[in-house]
Amino acid sequence: MADDELAQIRAARLAQLKQQGGGRGGGPTGDGGHDDDQKKQESEARSSILHQILEPEAQDRLGRIRLVKESRATDVENRLITLARSGQLRSKVTEDQLKDMLASLSEHEKQSGQTLESVKVVRRGGWDDDDDLDDLLKDS
Repeated sequence: MADDELAQIRAARLAQLKQQGGGRGGGPTGDGGHDDDQKKQESEARSSILHQILEPEAQDRLGRIRLVKESRATDVENRLITLARSGQLRSKVTEDQLKDMLASLSEHEKQSGQTLESVKVVRRGGWDDDDDLDDLLKDS
């Protein structure tokens, strides 16, 4: 069964490489339909690979992550596809393994300072609304 999955991954990768090689040599053609077809085929190839390497529970979790933060889901997908293509995945990825991968991604982002989860508001000191109001009332 693992040989069938590997063959399907290789076929999807070969199709992707053929698409990339064919699109580079011709230059811009002005044909927007070709780009849409290529993007659709790449998306289908990614979906196929992910379907082959993820258990159903992990697929569901990745789908929920995509709803909340698409960039995070894309990062995880790219990492999973890279691992699959390099032969580092020996079995389908479980939901727990996906959670571990997400945790390691979060730690990596925290260490590199890429998170934008907190906002620090610094207010300037030295002014007070109450004093200004009292000054206006005294002058009138």
